[in-house]
Amino acid sequence: MLFEPLYAYYRTLGRRGRAVLFQLPLSVTMLMVVVLTMVLHPQLDVAGPFIYSLGAHVLLLAACALVPWGRLPERAVLIIPFLDCIVVGISREAADQYLTVLGFLLVFPVVWLAADRRRSGVLYAVVATILSAVLPPVMLGTGFDGPDFIRIVLLPVILGAVALTSFAIANALSLQRQQLEAQGCEVRDLLVASEDRERLLSSVMDTVSVGVCAVDAKGQAVLANHQFSSHFGGTVTGRLLSEEPPGFLVFGPDRKHALPPERRPGFRAARGESFTDELIWADNGTSQRAYSATCRLIRDSRGEHRGAVMAFTDVTALVEALSAKDQFVSSVSHELRTPLTSILGYMDLALDETDLGSDIEMYLTVAKRNAQRLLHLVGDLLTIAADTVTTNPRPADLCEVVRHCVEAAHPRAKAGGITLDLFAGGAATGHFDPDRLGQAVDNLISNAIKYTPRGGTVTVTVDATGHELRCEVTDTGVGMTEDELDQAFTRFFRAAKAHSSTIPGAGLGLAITKSIVENHRGHVVLSSIPGEGTTAVLTLPSVSMETP
Repeated sequence: MLFEPLYAYYRTLGRRGRAVLFQLPLSVTMLMVVVLTMVLHPQLDVAGPFIYSLGAHVLLLAACALVPWGRLPERAVLIIPFLDCIVVGISREAADQYLTVLGFLLVFPVVWLAADRRRSGVLYAVVATILSAVLPPVMLGTGFDGPDFIRIVLLPVILGAVALTSFAIANALSLQRQQLEAQGCEVRDLLVASEDRERLLSSVMDTVSVGVCAVDAKGQAVLANHQFSSHFGGTVTGRLLSEEPPGFLVFGPDRKHALPPERRPGFRAARGESFTDELIWADNGTSQRAYSATCRLIRDSRGEHRGAVMAFTDVTALVEALSAKDQFVSSVSHELRTPLTSILGYMDLALDETDLGSDIEMYLTVAKRNAQRLLHLVGDLLTIAADTVTTNPRPADLCEVVRHCVEAAHPRAKAGGITLDLFAGGAATGHFDPDRLGQAVDNLISNAIKYTPRGGTVTVTVDATGHELRCEVTDTGVGMTEDELDQAFTRFFRAAKAHSSTIPGAGLGLAITKSIVENHRGHVVLSSIPGEGTTAVLTLPSVSMETP
């Protein structure tokens, strides 16, 4: 603002300085008028009273500068503009006819009085104006004539209007100033609060062990914590994340093939793509690190994409631990398979003997059954450890595959007092590996039987819809909670009721089933209600497909 520096200077002055500042315009103007009049009209006849009035002006200016106004009541200084009105009136009355314009100088003290921002200031200004018109003729003995009476009436009216206007303007400006100061205080408070929040945010972001980076709609980094900057190429703020530093590569889960630019997290975030817990390997020139990348989009009130926030969690140790675990499981499983196969072979030879007693035969049968169960578990462990399932797709009928699975499961269902039903419409032909799909369906039916109490029902339905083959296994068993459903396909996970009821199993069946189905470009979905049962839906494309 234009007057902001002047107002700031005015606030630094004391009451004495402010009095001088108010008085100075009148004194300077009075001096200029006298000097210009003497220059323009040297023959001007100036009487003694006029000279005395000029001295009064000087004395009033000196009083503003010398009187200790700070020790007096706040409004005591208003005596100066009040006396100014009377002195101006004397100067006008004592001067020549050419100096009648001095009456205009009454505006200065009138504005000073009215700017006091109290209504009484307007009243003082009107009274001072009346006295400036009445007292000088009395004091100088010049008497009153017709124009004097007109001036006594009109001058207070005009200057009263000026005083009232000044009063209104001063109050309006004061109110505006107070509002601006209040707003300024609020802005300062908001700025301080914003700085505090920024420091808090920076402290929190630098404290967490997760690399965090926020990007705008163009993919330019606007905020990043220390962990992100240190792992992903130094300072990144202001840089497009789709442009990694030279020599910095991002790999997929296989750690072998570098991701193309359009598949890198920064580019995908700028494109408005959201993702969760995607594994990437980043090479910063020294060593590869594994990160779990997550991105959440930022949208404005209209739902338009305005940026994204990405989080990168270093999971190198976890991935290496899982890899070591898989290697250990694979090694142990290979070591167990050979002796188990040998044990089963010798048990078969022993059971072929004709002179075995009934007790010995029963013992060998139980041992063989448990050895087969253990061999089956070893096979599952090898499948899980390999992390890939080899398939041999060929034309096959899903109805036939499921029918064989149901027939094989009937003895177990009957032994547990469970009704096992199959509903199949017509043929459900497709291009898939019937052996692997049979293994997946076996796992679903086996789980349904294991978790259904005696007297329950397991229903298997097969149909072909459009370009999909569908197998649904529904039971009336114990069911699962939402949390258990979320972890159902996790390796080695078993529901709480499975532990409490000592139901046998290693928690690998559903993980293997999911792997088999996904290798066929299909998907498997679980839904469940605790205490009422579970439904597993296996869906495959019926069209021809290449071997994964």
